[in-house]
Amino acid sequence: MAMNLQSPYDSPVHMHPPNSSGSAVPSTIPEKSQLSLNDVPLVQQQEHARDEDVQLNGGFVAWSQVFVSFLLVFNGFGYFSSFGLFQSHWTEVLNAETSDIAWVGSLSLFLLFFLGTFSGLLMDMGHFRSIVIVGCSFQILGAFSTSAVSQYWQLILAQGLVQGIGNGLLFTPCVALVSVYFTKNRAVALGLAACGAPVGGIIFPVISRQLSGNIGYPWTIRIMGFIMVFNTVLILALGRPRKFKKEKRSLVDPSAFKEPVYLFFAIGIFFTLWGLYIAYFYTSTYGRNVIGISAEDSLTLLIVLNAVGIPGRLIPALLADRFFGPFNTMLPFVAISSILLFVWMRIDSTASFYAFVSLYGISSNAVQTLFPSTLSSLTKDPSKMGQRVGMVFSVGSLACLTGPPLAGELIELGDGSYKYMQIYGGLSVIIGFIFLGISRSFLNRSR
Repeated sequence: MAMNLQSPYDSPVHMHPPNSSGSAVPSTIPEKSQLSLNDVPLVQQQEHARDEDVQLNGGFVAWSQVFVSFLLVFNGFGYFSSFGLFQSHWTEVLNAETSDIAWVGSLSLFLLFFLGTFSGLLMDMGHFRSIVIVGCSFQILGAFSTSAVSQYWQLILAQGLVQGIGNGLLFTPCVALVSVYFTKNRAVALGLAACGAPVGGIIFPVISRQLSGNIGYPWTIRIMGFIMVFNTVLILALGRPRKFKKEKRSLVDPSAFKEPVYLFFAIGIFFTLWGLYIAYFYTSTYGRNVIGISAEDSLTLLIVLNAVGIPGRLIPALLADRFFGPFNTMLPFVAISSILLFVWMRIDSTASFYAFVSLYGISSNAVQTLFPSTLSSLTKDPSKMGQRVGMVFSVGSLACLTGPPLAGELIELGDGSYKYMQIYGGLSVIIGFIFLGISRSFLNRSR
């Protein structure tokens, strides 16, 4: 979750094209008494028509939606961010290959991104509460079903399919919920909500480390499920989506890919995500199989990877909001992530591995936070925001589906060596950086 997490789900706030620094510049809108229907686009007229009394950029309702979004991300991306502990556990318990278990997480991550296209449209149609009920029910069912898994196909069904559907139904709405309440400092508000991913990625492994040895793995996962149930009650009690007039829109806009900026950005994100997530899948197994650390210490590494995600999400969002703009802030972190994946090949001690995990956690979380906000800044028509963002997310979902299993196959090809996987990850992300740089170049030319 970058889970990262401005955002692909930004509310229809009207922005001038980015300035020379790459940051979006808010347009100047007349005072309310001077507005006419010709002064603002359709989406903003709809907001004015239906939500005159809503307090934006502060107040209990607005900030409670940040908390609601935090809990949604916690239940979804936070639980998924702990997949490293599931990876090592199921590899041993089911006597399965690493690539087989990786397919479970990849399927869940694929659905998380892919279904966001549909859930975003459902939320626009006023079905937020129904989406939350269905999505959270799938998440809870997935967790409790996972606790009873004894065969590989059951794991695919419970943690891959059911959990993935729940996460996918909630991913877009949870961030959109915040976006429509904040027109200022939106990146920071979304960054706070997105911290549900690293916080969940800390709490769930801690629960596993403290309880699995005493009460067993099945009951440990059930306790995680009960936490999701408690969070769901709070979500339903506090969630207050804004109401807009409904308008019909198509799911896909093929003409968007005729725009070089959009096209090369989509290609760049595919290659970036293709390699970015492999560390989340294989940190624990690398620590145990290559570095030789204990199972408990491998969980500690996973906790560190998620803990550094908190500053990794908040600080870059603040820099993007205040100084450089999301595109200019994101590019260096993509390059750093690629370099670190190559550096991973030289990691052979516990101390150096901790350093790698800390640095990679910061850079990868920054990328996950900034790529959605960068994408939203490339959309000139706010009424097409969800549609165009959803299209890129669908492209990225294919990378999430295939990347980690491919990495697992490369480990097996290397007879347990992670070198082929690390080279693949580094090359994939650097290719993504190149295409994103081309997109940035076309953006400069279009001004």
